Amino acid sequence: MLLNNLSLDSLRTLVATQDLGGFGRAAERLLRTPSAISLQMKRLQEEIGVPLFRKQGRKMILTEQGEIALRYARRVLELNDEMVDTLRGSSLAGVVRIGFGQDFTSNVLPLVIARFNALYPLVKLEVTVDLGQVLLQAVDSGDLDLVLTLGGAQKKTAQLLTELPLHWIASPSFRDRPRQPLPLALFNPPCGCQTPGLDALESVGRSWRVAMTSPSLTGVWAAVSAGLGLTSRAELGLPTDVQIIELGLPPLGNIPITLHRRRGLRAPNAVRFAEITEELVATYLRSRPRRELI
Repeated sequence: MLLNNLSLDSLRTLVATQDLGGFGRAAERLLRTPSAISLQMKRLQEEIGVPLFRKQGRKMILTEQGEIALRYARRVLELNDEMVDTLRGSSLAGVVRIGFGQDFTSNVLPLVIARFNALYPLVKLEVTVDLGQVLLQAVDSGDLDLVLTLGGAQKKTAQLLTELPLHWIASPSFRDRPRQPLPLALFNPPCGCQTPGLDALESVGRSWRVAMTSPSLTGVWAAVSAGLGLTSRAELGLPTDVQIIELGLPPLGNIPITLHRRRGLRAPNAVRFAEITEELVATYLRSRPRRELI
């Protein structure tokens, strides 16, 4: 039997449509039109010879065969990228200056640094962990090459990776007293996670008070786990002694995860770091354990 040689570009597009949540977002990321993405997926179906997608309302979702194809596509692309990385690794050098928001220090940052250092041992990394606004100012001024943070989607430097829902987070021992102002543990402003929470409380006329402010996420989690107050954040790196709660509080919407590059950045080492970061953010979000809503 004569086997088809599948296009790596088509497989990469298949993965992008699933990681980004649809043909439209994949088209934006890959700088193509949604019709071009749809045509490419149609050709991939024809090459494989089985239906990969089916309609669900206005959306196209994977069939059972499509789910299998997606798993194999990830494996094929991983091998392809590993081969290219291994062959190129000895030729890349220089310095890459990167910034990570504090929400990523216990999860994505170790994965990215370990992968990049293994592939490109001659490249020196200079890593900064700080508040999102500080990092965004640094990438604007050219002091950092790349920044991964929550929020900042309105900036011209932003590459939207995905969006995450915001949640109210509290200690298991926390008890809401509706007749009293809601105690809050907050990041030092401005903070893209806490502003929606404050706006939501104001919109329903719920009074609140600042029980604690901190310039570090560790400080916020310490206050929350101790029962001093609750906070609003995305489900990223939550300590085991805090939980997502509802308690009749207003919904908070979503917050974007964005990757920012300084203007004019074309250095191959920084471009590859950005690609690995994007890949491992998607990998982490797919595999992370989910918390139950209380």
